[in-house]
Amino acid sequence: MTSLTARDRSLILTGVLLALFLGALDQTIVSTALPRIAEDLGGLERYAWVATSYLLASTCFVPIYGRLADLVSRRTIELWAIGLFLSGSALCGMAGEFGALPVIGDGMNQLILFRAIQGAGGAGLFAMAFIVIADLYPPAERGRYQGFVGAVFGISSILGPLLGGLLTDHAGGIIPGVAGWRWVFYVNLPFGALALWFIVTRMPPLEPR
Repeated sequence: MTSLTARDRSLILTGVLLALFLGALDQTIVSTALPRIAEDLGGLERYAWVATSYLLASTCFVPIYGRLADLVSRRTIELWAIGLFLSGSALCGMAGEFGALPVIGDGMNQLILFRAIQGAGGAGLFAMAFIVIADLYPPAERGRYQGFVGAVFGISSILGPLLGGLLTDHAGGIIPGVAGWRWVFYVNLPFGALALWFIVTRMPPLEPR
């Protein structure tokens, strides 16, 4: 990675951390909206599975992303992970909008499934942050930049509950007929688009050694 300038590394790191922020924020923002979601979609007995399905999928996919990083370029993996996460976010926002679906069932079942898709993408956001930092910086400098990862989680833990509450209670008027809690998922889309732009325009392929 010696051909990269300090500015290039900073821009790449910004894109990766922005993608990581999406995943970190999602874990805190959704928990605030869950009571309203359960009230809207029903299925209170499946309440815990909305979070569990995300964490289960994320935990299972982290080692898979680590293995993929040994086979294909980091940029390809990052783009797929962001795309999968955003697809899951959009689907979560639409859960229950069209009634019960064949095989999947009611809105709560849909949300649980779509959260698992979101978690599969989120796993890549977490894993690739550490992998890309290891590619960009020598061992002596990595600790400093990995500290930014902790900062991202700290900021998201503060902003998530606040933003989740605001969107759940007040975002219902943005588009008539769209419940406020759905914006908890839709808010990921513009941030994700910005992260994608950074990755596509600023990140080199970073092929595996």
